[in-house]
Amino acid sequence: MSSEPGPAAGTAMPVDDSGFHAVGRLPMHGLRREPEFALDGTWDFQLLDTPAQPLGEQWLRVTVPELWTMREDSDRPQYTNIPMPFEEMPPRIPQRNPTGVYRRTVELPVLGDRRVILHVGAAEGLLRAIVNDQPIGLSTDSHLAAEFDITDACVLGVNTVILVVSKWSSVSYLEDQDQWWQSGLSRSVYLYTVPRQRIADLHVRADYDPATGRGALRADIATAGLEHLVESGWTVDCQVLGRTYTLPVEPRRPAPALPAPVDARDVRPEPRFPVDMLDLLSLRAADAPIPERLAPFAARFGQSLHSGSAAGSAVLERDDLDVRAWSAETPHLYEFEVCLRAPDGAAVDTARCRIGFRRVEISGRDLLVNGKRVLIQGVNRHDVHSRTGRVLTVADLLAELAVLKRGNVNAIRTSHYPNAPEFADLCDELGFYVIAEADIEGHAFAATLCDDPRYLPAFVERISRMVLRDRNHPSVIMWSLGNETGYGANHDASAAWLRRFDSSRPVHYEGAIAADWHGGHAATDVVCPMYPAFDAVRAYAMDPRADRPFIMCEYAYSQGNSAGGLAEYWRMIETLPGLQGGFIWGFKDHALDPAGDGKYRYGGDFGDGPNNGPALLYGIVFADGTPKPIWYEARGLFAPVRIVSTAEQTLAGALTLRNRHSFADLSRYDIEVQVETEAGPVGATTLDVGALAAGAQTTVELPPSVMALLAERPLALTVTARTRQPTVWAPAGTILAHEQVRFPRPAVRFPGPAAATVEVDADGALWHPLLRRAPRLCLWRALTDTDRAVKMDQRFVRSGFFQLTQKSVEIGRRDDDVTIRTQFLTAFGDEVQHTRTVRAVAAADYVITEAVTLPDGTEDGLRVGVEWELVDGFTAAEWVGLGPWENYPDRRSSAQLGRWHSTVDDLSTPYLRPQENGGRGEVTELILTGSAGTVTMTHQPLHVTVGRHTTAQLESAAHWWELPPSDATVVHLDVAHRGLGEILGPDTLPEFRLDRTDYMWQWRLRLEQGVS
Repeated sequence: MSSEPGPAAGTAMPVDDSGFHAVGRLPMHGLRREPEFALDGTWDFQLLDTPAQPLGEQWLRVTVPELWTMREDSDRPQYTNIPMPFEEMPPRIPQRNPTGVYRRTVELPVLGDRRVILHVGAAEGLLRAIVNDQPIGLSTDSHLAAEFDITDACVLGVNTVILVVSKWSSVSYLEDQDQWWQSGLSRSVYLYTVPRQRIADLHVRADYDPATGRGALRADIATAGLEHLVESGWTVDCQVLGRTYTLPVEPRRPAPALPAPVDARDVRPEPRFPVDMLDLLSLRAADAPIPERLAPFAARFGQSLHSGSAAGSAVLERDDLDVRAWSAETPHLYEFEVCLRAPDGAAVDTARCRIGFRRVEISGRDLLVNGKRVLIQGVNRHDVHSRTGRVLTVADLLAELAVLKRGNVNAIRTSHYPNAPEFADLCDELGFYVIAEADIEGHAFAATLCDDPRYLPAFVERISRMVLRDRNHPSVIMWSLGNETGYGANHDASAAWLRRFDSSRPVHYEGAIAADWHGGHAATDVVCPMYPAFDAVRAYAMDPRADRPFIMCEYAYSQGNSAGGLAEYWRMIETLPGLQGGFIWGFKDHALDPAGDGKYRYGGDFGDGPNNGPALLYGIVFADGTPKPIWYEARGLFAPVRIVSTAEQTLAGALTLRNRHSFADLSRYDIEVQVETEAGPVGATTLDVGALAAGAQTTVELPPSVMALLAERPLALTVTARTRQPTVWAPAGTILAHEQVRFPRPAVRFPGPAAATVEVDADGALWHPLLRRAPRLCLWRALTDTDRAVKMDQRFVRSGFFQLTQKSVEIGRRDDDVTIRTQFLTAFGDEVQHTRTVRAVAAADYVITEAVTLPDGTEDGLRVGVEWELVDGFTAAEWVGLGPWENYPDRRSSAQLGRWHSTVDDLSTPYLRPQENGGRGEVTELILTGSAGTVTMTHQPLHVTVGRHTTAQLESAAHWWELPPSDATVVHLDVAHRGLGEILGPDTLPEFRLDRTDYMWQWRLRLEQGVS
């Protein structure tokens, strides 16, 4: 540490604002150095329009880590999916380049011979580091740390650290991910010190042989400050598995060379090597026979030309180790510690990491972990936080991963950049398979950047830095070259380096197979498409040319009320060869709430343009981490336990269960059964399934108490799996699986007519004090994001069903029945016929028969049913049907049949952009209660929606929080309701589309006013 001022300005490094070249940045490594001088907290800050703008006099006080875009009005978050947010072409940098200047002081004591390292966890943009007015270095790669040795710029006492972050650089074109554009310091900043002679890096490869059940270990320890020593004397102690191994640090060795020629002729020279010795080079390379006269020299000659370990390094190799294997289901970890010792035995430096013994390999069309084929039940995860943008604490990360574990998710793709180091630590500990993805997405210029040699170093550097940081993590099972950057020479070069450097993991890149699932072998070891059609998936599974595992890198796009195809994907995955799962898009909505007022925002809400609107609301959880209904659907499909017995077998008392795990038995769960009846669940009891092995199934005899209940024709038998012991991600008793066997349901019977009148108005509408709006034909739902999608080509708007205008009405009475024949005109003049027959079976108690004929040529629709509105004063709902969460015809595989209770308010799903929501299917009874009275509906299985807002209100609001307060109760009863499909990928299957023109159904409505 110097006490003198730095070099004069004339000797400072030249300015480089391209971002192509890091300056002064230390090599990436896999060590975790603890902060000695934490710099998180209060910093001074100024925001400039360009890097060249002079600093002003006024400084703000901000808290680091932070993103200035979350608080600065002059540079707000901007959301684009594909286009860059400016018009320039690569590698040009926009003239307006918002630049944040962060400044703070740190007091340093006497540190002796130790080096001072500045660690910047992540800087979103181009980073310049300055210490005591001396330029230190420059870095890009927004989601990996930059470290600088600042020793020579430091002084005893107070030091000033300045970090300058420019939003744009030439490599911003490689960070065009589908997320908010933000800028600032998004991860922690600190100083640590290291001795001059120190551990520079540690690479541990912990292998597991599934054939023998034994482990093998190789640890490569690199040092700094020792590589020049011809005689080292330094050693490394490695502690692992309860033993300590002492290794010598490799000294510097002379470069291999041939003996110098000897010109002396005063004596006869002795031969030093055999004739034709240099032939050994090519003979060995050709694996040709070695002549007998050369054999004694062959081994020695090869060693001299191909010497092993690098100077300053040490290597530990051990095999036949008694270890437990790591997997996502059984994440066993071991401590590994390294101590560097001087020749006198003094400990100079230490490093440690946790390791897991496991093997990842591809065999034919199967990705194997520890010799077993695993199903990838994954999600794509971005760093995002509604209040901070992308600043996440370890507690935040743990909370997110806990939600995923409780949803039976076992894999994560770090879309589309490396996550924080602590994220990988938690994945190791909790158990996730991780595809670690490099910070490379050049979506706007995907066709050119992939072959642009100016960007080749950035490709390789970003990938190599990620690998160097994360290669010790057992959770990382694949490396990804990035996302949506076309496919070109830069990818092939990067993949070649990656395979050579780390042969223990497969390489993943969707762009390599985007145009040809049978091609791209140079850049991907798996077929990893996005949003494939169902027929394409089936075709590939049965294609004899298929030669790699099929793992979708993105599928089941979950924007808004969607992802209707998830169950169909998994039906194919679990029944067709070569299909091994995928990663749902995505984990969390990217809505932002900088003010913390609950008014979440999406693209365009900050005045940002261009923007892609709500397209980033694609999570299986909301922005606050609350699970959406699709989370429950995924949890069920990914459940560890599956019922495989039929309804007939179960009614006979034989319940067969299968363990879907690949490694873990079922001893970690309590397995319960209960019988679902029209009146509610009964007969809950615990079953003993023992330690059912992974992949095995067992048949359990149901106890007599359950059998007695099954004899009474119930709705279903439910099997629940709960965690037996508490874990870091869930308390004991957490539900991980609900499985059902459903039984035939009896037909709904209606009573005969009674001496009661049916009151209708001139338009044929029922009248009752509880009805604010009488039941009326409805063919429209508030369009979902998928209904609005470009691929739907305004299909539903073309139907004109969003507007039904009454053209004529005929009311007839016969006996006790009233028949109302209504002719409607759609928005574009097509005729819809609706016939309703109403029969009173008691006072304010009606059986209603509905018949609808749609216009000829109707090929698809959204719903066929009735809508009405009750007066204020209804607060509770009870129903028999599918629940408890929202479900739709193509997204109900995990919904359960039973009797359910909810408040009316909680029946709605608050998708940030309002749309159709809150539906429940196969409902045969619905009861709404409150101070106003009781309304009961019974009917054949119908799709029911109950909420506080009308379809028109939902469609007119841009945000859920813009909906007007309402105590009304709006009810939909649909005989047909279209599936959801998804906004990218396949539409809902044909069986979930409304392609008929004639519909008929019957239902009963009872209205009872409350007592005032």
